[in-house]
Amino acid sequence: MLEPSHNAELPEIPAKRYFTIGEVSELCEVKPHVLRYWEQEFSQLKPVKRRGNRRYYQRQDVILIRQIRALLYEQGFTIGGARQRMANMAAGSNTSAAASSAMEAPLALPRGQGGAGIEMQQLRELIEEVEEALSHLA
Repeated sequence: MLEPSHNAELPEIPAKRYFTIGEVSELCEVKPHVLRYWEQEFSQLKPVKRRGNRRYYQRQDVILIRQIRALLYEQGFTIGGARQRMANMAAGSNTSAAASSAMEAPLALPRGQGGAGIEMQQLRELIEEVEEALSHLA
């Protein structure tokens, strides 16, 4: 998930246990108010809150924020599409039954590529058409 081109240009994540919102903002090149908004939109993003309700992010939070950033800014997903993609990724790591049910859910696609999603059956039909067209070219 961290292969998008710009993530290679982001600063290296230091070997620390906790990061402030300002540090995460610099590490991910995202403004602090955007990070606070993403906490509301993505249930997986839950920084530790301590004195005075200050946020402290851990390394896995920084990696998650970079994944969200790549989906939104580089791959062109909407917030809803990125949320669905993150949920599908989490479901894929569960049991095979959960993974198979996630396969039947609508597939989130980036903006401008089919709206909010496409059904798996439609995707299978599209793949068959492409394979047939490729066989005629060969």
